[in-house]
Amino acid sequence: MGDTKSTGEGNSALGKKSFKRSKSHFADRVTADGRDGWPVAAGRYRLVVSRACPWASRAVISRRLLGLEEALPMAVTDPIQDDRSWRFTLDPGGRDPVLGIRYLAEAYEAREPGAPGGVSVPAVVDVASGRLVTNDYQQLTLDLATEWRDLHREGAPDLYPEGLRDEIDEVVEEVYEDVNNGVYRAGFATGQEEYEAAYEGVFRRLELLSGRLAERRYLVGDTITEADIRLFTTLVRFDAVYHGHFKCNRHKLTEDPVLWAYARDLYQTPGFGDTVDFDHIKRHYYQVHEGINPTRIVPLGPDLSGWLTSHGREELGGRPFGDGSPPGPVREGEEVPAAGRP
Repeated sequence: MGDTKSTGEGNSALGKKSFKRSKSHFADRVTADGRDGWPVAAGRYRLVVSRACPWASRAVISRRLLGLEEALPMAVTDPIQDDRSWRFTLDPGGRDPVLGIRYLAEAYEAREPGAPGGVSVPAVVDVASGRLVTNDYQQLTLDLATEWRDLHREGAPDLYPEGLRDEIDEVVEEVYEDVNNGVYRAGFATGQEEYEAAYEGVFRRLELLSGRLAERRYLVGDTITEADIRLFTTLVRFDAVYHGHFKCNRHKLTEDPVLWAYARDLYQTPGFGDTVDFDHIKRHYYQVHEGINPTRIVPLGPDLSGWLTSHGREELGGRPFGDGSPPGPVREGEEVPAAGRP
């Protein structure tokens, strides 16, 4: 989850020999029964995201697949942070039009002055009070799929089906440790051994995932689930930033036939690719991570046109939305600009 300018993504501590992602400091949950003091209510909260951040992108995809756009309005930050982290410079006057703030840090400060852990996205903010509710990126999408069910669109998929939760949890834990967070441990390593261990973990897990997906369309069951969302947000960034910027360069995503076809299948599914902004992704990583890329030069490549090519994964069967249906058109005002699309 995106936080400080030093690392750009994730609540993290960059020590002398290792990169460690810290737990979310604000782990309140928005639930159907309001047991943490934050009941689900249409229009009460604002979801603050960066399209550059893979952790925030999970929430953007889930929100769209479930049809929560009206119930949970969204604010998109500038992909380039300054010393106060995520800012609303994409909005008129440099302020979020609903919260009235220039920096997400103001919502954190309203919740707990001087709170530790950095300013991260995704973040849910209570509109009336202007206070941060949660920045728990691991739990947020699970709650959108379950606790917000009464506000889902008609035909919304079940992204966290009860009968498959143990298997989903097992898969997402492995994906998180070795892939989602593994690329960061490689990219921000400060020692050769640390880097090599993370690098080997990334590609060992990608090889296992490629084998798992060779004869099945989705990671768990025959429909899209939380597991697919979590893997996708790393895969879609792999060639654009992780391969070069984070030195995860054994091979590109496009060089693994199974994972490349799987990623294209998801990208072309409504709710996935239509939330991805490659311009934001590239500018954020290459311009914010000055310790890795001191020149702040943003590469022109890779060629993105391949994301729209045929993938052939339909032959494996599967039902993307189960008994449900795909989401409708992207909400007006939330379209990804042409600069961010293939």
